Amino acid sequence: MKIVIAEKPSVGRELAKVFGATTRKDGYIEGKGYSFTWAFGHLLQLAPPQDYGFIGWRKQHLPMLPQKFKLAVRKIKTKDGFVEDPAVRKQLNTIKKLFDEASEIIVATDAGREGELIFRYIYYYLKCKKPFKRLWISSQTDEAIKDGFRNLKPGTDYDTLFNSAHCRSESDWLVGMNATQALSISAGNRTVLSLGRVQTPTLAMICARFLEIKNFIPQTYYQISILLSKDEQIFKAISTSNYKEKEEVEKLFALVEDVASGFPTGGNITAVEAKPRKEPPPLLHDLSSLQQEANKKKGYTADQTLNILQNLYESKLVSYPRTGSRYIGDDVFAGVPDLIAKFTDHPDFGKQAQFLQTTTLNKRSVNAKKVTDHHAVLPTGEQAYGLSADKQAVYDMVVGRMIEAFHQECLKELTKITIQSGVTFVANGTVIRSAGWRAVFNDPEDDKKDEDNAALPKVAVGEQLPITEKSLLEKQTKPKPMYNEASLLKALETCGKEIEDEELRYAMKDSGLGTPATRASIIETLITREYITREKRNLVPTNKGLAVYEVVKDKQIAQAELTGQWEKRLEEIRSGSSVKDFKSEITEYTKTITHELLIAGASISGKLEEEKKLEKV
Repeated sequence: MKIVIAEKPSVGRELAKVFGATTRKDGYIEGKGYSFTWAFGHLLQLAPPQDYGFIGWRKQHLPMLPQKFKLAVRKIKTKDGFVEDPAVRKQLNTIKKLFDEASEIIVATDAGREGELIFRYIYYYLKCKKPFKRLWISSQTDEAIKDGFRNLKPGTDYDTLFNSAHCRSESDWLVGMNATQALSISAGNRTVLSLGRVQTPTLAMICARFLEIKNFIPQTYYQISILLSKDEQIFKAISTSNYKEKEEVEKLFALVEDVASGFPTGGNITAVEAKPRKEPPPLLHDLSSLQQEANKKKGYTADQTLNILQNLYESKLVSYPRTGSRYIGDDVFAGVPDLIAKFTDHPDFGKQAQFLQTTTLNKRSVNAKKVTDHHAVLPTGEQAYGLSADKQAVYDMVVGRMIEAFHQECLKELTKITIQSGVTFVANGTVIRSAGWRAVFNDPEDDKKDEDNAALPKVAVGEQLPITEKSLLEKQTKPKPMYNEASLLKALETCGKEIEDEELRYAMKDSGLGTPATRASIIETLITREYITREKRNLVPTNKGLAVYEVVKDKQIAQAELTGQWEKRLEEIRSGSSVKDFKSEITEYTKTITHELLIAGASISGKLEEEKKLEKV
C-alpha cells in the first residue's frame, strides 16, 4: 500500500478524490492501492524548557541551550493546564500504523519550508526509517496533481530544505524562549513579556515610526502658486523654492506680475522640457505584494489575504500561494497565452485579455533564475463561479495582475515648463500617450494625483503668458505616515529601507524580516501579545508595546538588519551552506541577548505598573 501524507484533511481528501479513492477510514481514505492521510498543520513542535530539566522561570537556567532538541506533541490549554492534544495523538497513531504498513511513503505536505518541516518532524518522531518520495507541485488542479505523481522526487532532494526549516525552528526557540524569560524575570515576573527573533525587530519598526510621528514638530513654510493662460487653457505652476519667513515671501509675492496688478503678460517662459517615458508593467504577484495590494484596495489584513488565497489554491483556482517569487520560467510562460485566452470574457479584464491575443507578450516577469521553490502567483484557468465577495476580489487581483504583467509598456510624455515672474515657477504635466498595462485597472499613480496638471498647452521659450491668479500658500512639513499592513509588509521586505524600485526591493527579499509565508503571522502575534493594535487601517503600538520597545530598542534583538541577515543565512542553508556555522552563531547571539535583557529588564516594571493604573482609570 502506498501512503500519501498531506498537510491537512481538506488537501488529503482532494488528493484521494483525484485518484478515485473513496473508502473512508478513521484518519485516512483508502482505495486504488493508496491510503491518503494527513496532519493538522504542525502536529509536533520543539519540546518546552521543562522537558530539558529547566523547571520554572529562573535566572540560573539562562541561557537555556539544549544539547539536542526533542520533539513534543502539540498541546492545548485546559483547566488542568497544558496537555497533549488528544486529537493530535490519535492522528499520530494512525499515521504510524500506516507508515508501518507502507510499501512506499509519498510526502504531499505543502511544497515549501514549513510543509517540509511538518512532515519531517512526524517522520523522525515516529522513528520511521523507510525511504520516501516527494510530491512537489505549484497547483492543486487535477492535471497538476497527476503530473506531480508521475514525477515524484527522491525525499533526499529536500534535505537542505529541511535543514533550513529545522534551523529556523531551533533558532526561534533559542531566541524566543531565552529572551522572553530573561526580560520577564528581570522585570520582576509581573507578566510574560514575549520576545522573538522576528517579532521584536518588527515591533521596533512600528514603535520607532509611532514615536517619530508623535515627536514630530511641523515646520511652516510658504510657496507661491500661479495660474497661467494659453489659448483659453489654464494651468498651474508652483514656485521652485520654499520660504520659511512670511515677510520674505510676501515681498516676493508682490513682484509676481499678475493680471490683477495690470500685467497682461506677466509670466516669461524660460525653458520647456518634454521627455517621453516608458513605464514597464509591474511584476507578477508573490504573496507579499498581493497582501499589500489587498490591504490598500480592500483593507484586508495580511492574514485574511493569506487565508483567502489558500482557499482559492485548494479550490484549484490559483497556483501555490506562499511563494516569494514574482517571476515564472519559460516553461510556465509557454502556457500563458492560452491562460490569458480563458479570460477574454471576464467582465473587467476581457477587453485587455482580447488585446493581448493580438500582440507580443511582455516578458519582464519571465526569468527562470529568479524562480525559487515556486513561481509567482497565477490563476490556473479553472472556471471560477459562486465566489464570495472577498474571494472574488483577491482572485481578480491575481487575474488582473497577470494581464498587467504581460501587457505593453505605458507610454507617457512628461513636460516641465519653467516660468519667470519675480521668482521662478515650474509647471509639471504628464500626458499618457498609450496606457498599455495601466488600462487594466485604470488606477491613477498615487504620487501624481495632486502634483501634475492633467495636460499642458504647447508653449515656446520666450513666450509671455498672462498670470490670471496668484496665491500665497502656507504649508506645513508632515511626518512619515503610520505603518499600515501594506506599508509594513513592504518595509519588512527590506528591513525598513525605503526602496521604491520593485526589482531592487525584490533582490533584497532573502535579507528581509521573516518570509512572505510568515509575515502575516508576525503581525497577528504582535496583536495577540497586546503589543500593537489596529486603529482603522493603521498599526499602532500599545503602552505595553512601547514599554518593551524602550528596553530593547538598543539591543541586538531589536535590530532589523541583523535579523534579516539570519533570514538570508537560512536561505543559504537551503542551498547547502553549513548548518553547524549557523547554529554556532545563533548560540552566541542567544547568549548575548540573554545577558543584555537580564540587565535591562528592571526598568520596564515601573512602566508596566503605570500602564495598569492608566487602564484602571
